[in-house]
Amino acid sequence: MATPPILSLALPSETGRVLSIQSHTVQGYVGNKSAVFPLQLLGFDVDPINSVQFSNHTGYPTFRGQVLNGEQLWDIIEGLSANDLLFYTHLLTGYIGSASFLNTILQVVKRLRDVNPRLIYVCDPVMGDEGKLYVPPDLVSLYRQNVVPLASMLTPNQFEAEQLTGFRITSEKDGLEACKYLHAAGPSKVVITSVHIGDDYLLLGSHQKSKGESPEQFKIAIPMIPAYFTGTGDLMTALLLGWSNKYPDNLEKASELAVSSLQAVLRRTLADYRAAGFDPQSSSLEIRLIQSQEDIRNPQITQRAERCS
Repeated sequence: MATPPILSLALPSETGRVLSIQSHTVQGYVGNKSAVFPLQLLGFDVDPINSVQFSNHTGYPTFRGQVLNGEQLWDIIEGLSANDLLFYTHLLTGYIGSASFLNTILQVVKRLRDVNPRLIYVCDPVMGDEGKLYVPPDLVSLYRQNVVPLASMLTPNQFEAEQLTGFRITSEKDGLEACKYLHAAGPSKVVITSVHIGDDYLLLGSHQKSKGESPEQFKIAIPMIPAYFTGTGDLMTALLLGWSNKYPDNLEKASELAVSSLQAVLRRTLADYRAAGFDPQSSSLEIRLIQSQEDIRNPQITQRAERCS
């Protein structure tokens, strides 16, 4: 008589389970490589889906690999669903390169919320930086009209916040008004992760705890480190997800921990490159994620939030 198959049942996660749909590189830390490990250090079970699998990030002279399309993404979701494995507390998305893939993400959000109506969707709307788009222009309207209303937390940079709102952000006040505009569209938490105003770099955060009420808004000064790093935006969003889950009603503290942790990782990265004899301004630096575990797990708060009236 044939032996019946042994079913491997996944135990529920008491600390949270994140479905992270982002890019993957074999070497280096961007996308899922930059987000999964920190989230695990902060106590989450993390299930990554790699939207691309490349040899290295695209800032190198060449790269090779494969790109997942929307149909292939949905096939993975259907496989999880067929085995009752679609219960997630969080969905995290980062760089998405095509409208068809982003449209499938919308279906994924709906399917996950059918299973868990309390799903928290953390969206990093990666579209460009410093005045330059690096996704097709049609993705901007798709994010604005279809994705933002579904997000629980949105983490754009300054340029992306401008694209999503149509506002020109040239002051702290502009940035805070952009946050209010985005609240009205959907997400209760908005963090503009980097705003360059004059000689200052700021994080601007906004938490609307109930629809219709004025949000709690704050800023955090970000020290500038004289180097260019890859994967920092992906890491920042992962840290914001992790710490805001531990402090769901205190986005200020979650942001303080996230910024302070990221700064510690960058300082360690810079020191290690200098110690190895590299000129940190000659090229982009791969963050020293594994070497910074304690800075991720137990960061010392060095950057404080200041409440904005």
